[in-house]
Amino acid sequence: MTTFPVLASTLSETALGNFIKEKYLLSENLNCKLFRTGVNHTYFISDHETKFVFRVYCHKWRTKIEIEQELELLNLLKQNSLSVSYPISDRNGTFIQEINAPEGIRYAVLFSFAEGQKMRFMSNETCFSIGSLMAKIHNVTESKKIDRINYDSETLLNQPYTNLKPFFDEDLDEMKFLKEIGSKIATRIKERNLLENKNGIVHLDIWYDNLSVNNENEITIFDFDNCGNGSLILDVGYFCKQLFFIESDKNEYELKAKSFLNGYQKIRNLSETEMESIPDAGASIFVFYLGVQAQRFDWSNIFFTENYLKMYVGRIRNWIDYYEQKITVASSDSMDL
Repeated sequence: MTTFPVLASTLSETALGNFIKEKYLLSENLNCKLFRTGVNHTYFISDHETKFVFRVYCHKWRTKIEIEQELELLNLLKQNSLSVSYPISDRNGTFIQEINAPEGIRYAVLFSFAEGQKMRFMSNETCFSIGSLMAKIHNVTESKKIDRINYDSETLLNQPYTNLKPFFDEDLDEMKFLKEIGSKIATRIKERNLLENKNGIVHLDIWYDNLSVNNENEITIFDFDNCGNGSLILDVGYFCKQLFFIESDKNEYELKAKSFLNGYQKIRNLSETEMESIPDAGASIFVFYLGVQAQRFDWSNIFFTENYLKMYVGRIRNWIDYYEQKITVASSDSMDL
């Protein structure tokens, strides 16, 4: 009987563990456990002393060249003594494995384990350390390019809207808002000439879920799956936006955002134009990831609904409104002087 074709599969922990034992110079006693499915599938590898992460890319999510470029970036950062999760080669010095899954070839890479813990509610000191590490990474990646996506107005704002159209009526207030804000942000990006200054390779997904913190507030950043080329302020804006929704008390947000920015600027300067662009940068990436959700996942379940769109777009609105109000208050204060 012929095996029925599938769109996606989840690889057996046991079979994958045996595969890893054959390919890598690791302990024969290692355990392989599925940690998370999603855009890619993540497995934890452990021999009770040493831990690793094995990422299995979903079929046709990334080309081999795109993965090679990601790994070259990680090795460059590692060579510069920056704390990131880096790729580990197999017995033959190969970094990328090819697995013949039911849906087709899936690529896979073994990574070092980021020691520490995920910390949703971070201290000011932790935020400072994250800012410092991000700036050190940007010092290495500034003015460099890789053979991957270019993050600009088209890919961050226009294409995501196009990806959403098959799922949602364009007459919905949320869709109208996304189209309107996309146009406004694109205009401001052009006016500020952001695409011409301080560009480089960006991570695009630095937030608490993609970094580990040890007891000394030492940070390790991982999951560079969305790395690409763009304005470096994108990483700064995205972290601030994530922090904004973690901290319901906006006084706490302001303190932690200031600590993060101080940590960053201790290493590299942020111009006035870049600082002004933080709200647009954060909003742009949230629009981008909404487009990824429409593009990447099978949304035939109850998750991707109008209610979800309202919630998600509501977050973007709140972020933009917050900063517009800050600008209004600052202008009013200056007029009173």
